[in-house]
Amino acid sequence: MSTPDFSSGCAYQRGQFVPISEASIPMTDWGFLRSDAAYDVVTVWEGSFFRLDAHLDRFFASCGRFRLDPGRSRAEVAHVLTECVRRSGLRHSYVEMIVTRGQPPWGSRDPRQAVNQFYAFAVPFVWIANEQQRERGLHVIVSEVQRIPPASVDPTAKNYHWNDLTMGLLGALDAGADSVLLRDARDNVVEGPGFNVFAVIDGTLVTPREGVLHGITRRTAIEVARSHGHAVKERELPLAELLAADEAFITSSGGGLMPVTRVNESTIADGKPGRITRQLAQTYWAWHQLPQFSTPVPY
Repeated sequence: MSTPDFSSGCAYQRGQFVPISEASIPMTDWGFLRSDAAYDVVTVWEGSFFRLDAHLDRFFASCGRFRLDPGRSRAEVAHVLTECVRRSGLRHSYVEMIVTRGQPPWGSRDPRQAVNQFYAFAVPFVWIANEQQRERGLHVIVSEVQRIPPASVDPTAKNYHWNDLTMGLLGALDAGADSVLLRDARDNVVEGPGFNVFAVIDGTLVTPREGVLHGITRRTAIEVARSHGHAVKERELPLAELLAADEAFITSSGGGLMPVTRVNESTIADGKPGRITRQLAQTYWAWHQLPQFSTPVPY
């Protein structure tokens, strides 16, 4: 029997580790049919997980919010994630953990009868902005598509309800932008597809508190900013304030802190990545080496 090739990534499904190219989910799983799932993404950088405990905290909280059970302890989930990375040999990796609703008995519409399913995979690290975009700063469009209201789908629980984000992103890409930001029902900027947003206004960092995923990178950016003595306010962010900001950036595990230099047709300040953004981004990556945030993978 040939040895499995995990070099492009490794997945865990139905109790087995398989090459990412062989990973699958049953077509009748409600995770596929209805986006009925919870998930989280942690990264591996230079051979170590970054803030694994924080991601596990949020993963289990998201599962609880959606009444999903991974069927594994925290330690068991961590072991599966570690094993996916170890088998792949990837030193820089994007690692996802997922619980789907599964499928109830055929013909039943009762989600309580479904057997929840746990999946995980590790693939090469994902950058949501390419090198050129990170160097010059991103051009984002604030869409007319409204973000799903928090009363309908809790954005603090990481989920796959992305149709609003996807429709907004398609419109932004069609218009020549790099990405999109959505607004809430009160016309405040909230978040984009897989990232939070910050504005630097008179030396103070402002980031939306309500209607957004409380990203681990968002949290790290706040902590990094305060370690440098910068004030941070978590509050509503009207579009007018974002357009008039001194600097702007987005945060995501898929790239850290990435500058925004153009919103709609308006240039942010002088149109170049700002000093505070660059400072915080540099420290963010330096923090990946701190023992309190780093969990080495035993390759």
